[in-house]
Parts: sequence; C-alpha cells; structure tokens
Amino acid sequence: MKFCNACGATVELRIPHDDSRARHVCTECDIVHYENPKLVIAAIPVWQDKILLCRRAIEPRYGMWTLPGGFMENGESTGEAAIRETLEEAGARIQLDGLYAMYSLPYIAQVHLVFRATLLDLDYAAGVESLEVKLFSEAEIPWHELAFRPVRYSLEHFFAEAKTGKFTLHEGELQPPAHPI
Repeated sequence: MKFCNACGATVELRIPHDDSRARHVCTECDIVHYENPKLVIAAIPVWQDKILLCRRAIEPRYGMWTLPGGFMENGESTGEAAIRETLEEAGARIQLDGLYAMYSLPYIAQVHLVFRATLLDLDYAAGVESLEVKLFSEAEIPWHELAFRPVRYSLEHFFAEAKTGKFTLHEGELQPPAHPI
C-alpha cells in the first residue's frame, strides 16, 4: 500500500499507538489501514455418492480440479458465498448441509471454509472460471490433479465419513507446502 484511500497522502509502515503490529498509517490524516486475511468459501456438492468438481479456467492452478469456491464478498454471509460461488463456477444449485472444514493458511493470509451441500438437480454447466464441471465418485476423483490442499483434505475426510454417515467439523492450520502442488 502506498497511498491513503481516505485522503490520498502517502502511508508508512509503523506500529500505531496501543497496537503491537506494524500497519500502514497515513502520514497526513493518521488513519490506520488494516489488512486482514481473505475468506475463501467452498462447497462439497453431493449427488447420491458423487461430488461435483470444477476444472479451473483461471490461475492459480489452471486446468486442475477443485471444489466450487472463491473469495467471500462484502455484504454476504459465508453460506451465501458458498451458494453464489457454486452457481457462478458450476452453474449448480445447492442446499447447504453445514460447515464441514476450516483451514487457516497464515502464510498467504487466507482462511478456507468448506460446506457440505446437496446438489438440487443435475442442471449444471461450467461457468467462466471453469473449463468443465463433472460428478466424480470417490474412485474417480483425480487426486493428483486437485488444485489445493484444503480441497484434498476436505474430500479425504468427506469420503471416509460418508461411509459411516457421521460428519464432524475439521479444522487445521496449514504451513507453506514443501514443494508446490
């Protein structure tokens, strides 16, 4: 950040009074500009024993498979974000079945929330951020072509718990990957 969005003056990185972290502070009006983690919201859309996945048409991880999801917008709830992202990326209508996983990725300032969801019908199609959309059984999941670790972990937990019908909330803090995946 170089300029204050309130007055246009330059900002400097310093620790404000009564704070413990360096923040961007305006050199003229003293407004503190906080930068906070982004929320990435996704859904696991289920149809019978299959999961709906999207092949990414955007970076990062172009061409790899993921759950429908993306950044939460201002003015919407986490559930609304999951429903909107599924509609945008997969053209699919879902009913949420509850929060399923939460992963903190502090090294990229993100928190990923994954909801279990029921696919309401088979009327789906790739949106502008997807090359294709497809239903996969557990045996058909392209495990080596999954775009993100929170997606992989959520799907591994989901298929293990689907066998018992008992779903629990999963959470974790992910460190930077040893090698890019």
